[in-house]
Amino acid sequence: MAQLLSSWIIQNIEVFGYAAVFVLMALESANIPIPSEVTLPFAGFLVAQGKLNFQLVAFAGAFGCLAGSIPSYWLGRRFGRAFIDKYGKWFFLNQKEVALGDKWISRYGNWTSFFSRLLPIVRTFISFIAGVWRAPFVAFSVLTFLGSLLWSYFLTYIGVQLGAHWEALHPYWQNFEVAIVSAIIAVITIYIWHRWNEARKQPHRT
Repeated sequence: MAQLLSSWIIQNIEVFGYAAVFVLMALESANIPIPSEVTLPFAGFLVAQGKLNFQLVAFAGAFGCLAGSIPSYWLGRRFGRAFIDKYGKWFFLNQKEVALGDKWISRYGNWTSFFSRLLPIVRTFISFIAGVWRAPFVAFSVLTFLGSLLWSYFLTYIGVQLGAHWEALHPYWQNFEVAIVSAIIAVITIYIWHRWNEARKQPHRT
């Protein structure tokens, strides 16, 4: 499975370039488990091979994050907290995370949209919560983009560094690639399994 996921991502990026980076990052921000920790380092690897441009990869990633975050934001803004209370468990949102989001927004205000983009997992659901708390849309969009851009630069740079040492890493690359993707898949699987069990234990709201 790890080989299939990594091959699928890298093939799409090789064929469709920046458009693939944009779409994959948008899907992640729409709560579909395609981790940016896989997408952007692979794109950065292609940057090191001279096939893509570093700046364009980072911006494609940031715009993709923003594009995937906007529908989630408006969904939260339209249906509000009652939607989370009733259906949040189906989006892997529990009351602890809702309370944490409330605490962050109370403490950091609109800047929550920036800081959360730098945190794995949290970055995928914070847009919905920002909508629920009716964060100003312009501020939300700008700060989401800036935080996503910083995240994109960081992960793309990692891929560039790996690509720059391709000759030395080549004998180990396949095993390294599979190990990294396997670890990510394992973390996602454990996370979903844990959250699903939590959702089952929560009382049903009518």
